Amino acid sequence: MGLTVDSIRLQLPATSANLGAAFDTAAVALGFHLIVEAEEAERFSISAAGRNADLCSRLEDNLILETYRTLLAREGRDVVPLALRMENQIPLGMGCGSSAAGRLAAIALASHFGGLNWSSERILSEACALEGHPDNAAACWLGGMVVAAYEGGVIHSARVEPPADWRAMVVMPTAPLATSKARAVLPERYSRADAVANIQAAALLGLAFAQGRGDLLRPAMADRIHQPYRSEICPLLPLLLPLAGSEGILGAALSGAGPSVLLVLSGDEWVAGACEAVRDAISGQAEAEILAVRFERRGVTRNLNSINELEPAER
Repeated sequence: MGLTVDSIRLQLPATSANLGAAFDTAAVALGFHLIVEAEEAERFSISAAGRNADLCSRLEDNLILETYRTLLAREGRDVVPLALRMENQIPLGMGCGSSAAGRLAAIALASHFGGLNWSSERILSEACALEGHPDNAAACWLGGMVVAAYEGGVIHSARVEPPADWRAMVVMPTAPLATSKARAVLPERYSRADAVANIQAAALLGLAFAQGRGDLLRPAMADRIHQPYRSEICPLLPLLLPLAGSEGILGAALSGAGPSVLLVLSGDEWVAGACEAVRDAISGQAEAEILAVRFERRGVTRNLNSINELEPAER
């Protein structure tokens, strides 16, 4: 589909949230993406390729289309039918920010085709409200490592770029996990000791990324708020957490609500050894896909005219 004046192209990165202790607070953007091209059409249509293409191509029960229609109806604008073409690299239900990427895409499409002309800040704020927490949406929109808070409809965020030599390794099981199920296993209350431990770790986490302190990541990604309760429904987690501190693996944590696990590596030279360590750790107990990628420094990129000239989202 060639881009015209009445078309738009979006590229949105995957994300990994929580990063252990920073529950609903911090996330990183990862180097695999959802790419959406859209143009006005007589009726809605979707052509999808990549991961979960069968689900992405559905016209019913489709997160992007449902969000797009709902927003335009809420704002009193005509729902402009779109022809969509997607290349999806983000697995659904694996804790890699697929819902945040989909919602941000839908909001950006509604802003453009509905003539809302929302600012970058408004689009991000809408996504945070729909997500119910700001971490994935902020990292997807802004790129890098983001710490965010959502207060009364206002998003407060700060971002840093992860050290250039650090790498991310995402270990994904064969079956997805609904975020609602992962939320359901969490307790309503926590002890003071657990709360203080997480505050300490989360504070270390931000400084570790900002200062490139790989030596701090193992304790900074330790968690007492959600990971202990999700271990039973995320069986890769207890197998892989002990790897932190060995084979160039600086830290390990559940990716988002799971079931995938995020490992942070100190550099490219450790990828092969870390892959072998992961395979040894899960051998005979679980099956998984291992994906080694760079951290994504750019957030959403948008293009209104040329497919080769991408405009970074405002920061």
